[in-house]
Amino acid sequence: MMKSNAEPYIRQNLYFQLSFWSALFLFVTVRTYGEYDPGFFKESVIYNFCHWIFQIVGANFIYYILIRHFFDRKKYSVFSVYLLLSLYFISVINRLFIVYVAEPFFIDEPKDSILSIFTDIKYLLIHYTFPIISGAFIFISILFIIRYKEEKENTARLQKEKSELELQSLKSQLHPHFLFNTLNNIYSLSVSNSDKTSQSISQLSDILDYILHKGPQKWVSISEELAVIDDLIALESLRYSEERLKISTKTVLNSSNFIPPLLYLTLVENTFKHGAGKNPGCTEIDIEVETNHNRSLFRISNTYNRTQLFNEKGIGLQNIKRQLQHHYQEDFVFKISQENNIFTIEIITPSTYD
Repeated sequence: MMKSNAEPYIRQNLYFQLSFWSALFLFVTVRTYGEYDPGFFKESVIYNFCHWIFQIVGANFIYYILIRHFFDRKKYSVFSVYLLLSLYFISVINRLFIVYVAEPFFIDEPKDSILSIFTDIKYLLIHYTFPIISGAFIFISILFIIRYKEEKENTARLQKEKSELELQSLKSQLHPHFLFNTLNNIYSLSVSNSDKTSQSISQLSDILDYILHKGPQKWVSISEELAVIDDLIALESLRYSEERLKISTKTVLNSSNFIPPLLYLTLVENTFKHGAGKNPGCTEIDIEVETNHNRSLFRISNTYNRTQLFNEKGIGLQNIKRQLQHHYQEDFVFKISQENNIFTIEIITPSTYD
């Protein structure tokens, strides 16, 4: 498995090296064309070829050995020492190769001594080290750009996978107590032979179908979400008398906007759990939805008595905020307020979002 994953990288690296070094050699050759007569031009090509070989060796050694093993691990002092030593020895070997291997084929002159090759630092620096550094600099710069791009893409991919896993977790958080209480209420209806039994079963079925089939989707229409919210309200209302629960809704849909599935539904279910479910007195719930071509507004508020505590940083509300951030980044409004024994949550989102 590791071999198969490494093969594309090796192949891609090989193609890049062939393209880059071939282009560099052609560029240097073309640049020197016309500067010399035909005889000297051939010698120039041979010299360029010899330098070119050691440019390849030097650049790859600096990047894959020195940078990868020392610079990337923040061993800057060791990296600097090894870089200077490697440039020196590669330059020396390059000059030895030219003087004792290449030049005898086309020049019949006395050879420089090995001692002078090792000690003539100025000549090495100008004619050998600088060409190696120039080729290596361009090569390594391109590799760093490619590496940065790949790391950025990998980070974005990992973040997307993490966000998608978190989102799936958020979408599965319709509280189990709702299903348990609803089944108990339907059972009570069936025992009393109520006419609402079959209707309640149908409404519960619609909610579960929506969660299973619409929940995994990225977007749903607001009208679809409101339809299932109506079913939720009907089922929750079975638990309370008219004196215990009063619900009012206001819906103005001027545009067929979309939202993440379960966004509004979770807030409504959360209101029943922490509002009516924990208030021994009468709870009033107001739901307002308004859409236009620019935005979608959802506001839900419920009354509570002074003995109830609401935590604005509760897990449920934090999950809603994270879901909004996943879909809209920072292009949304999520407001929570408590005033005059009324707890209100307001969400404003763009009408469309990719």
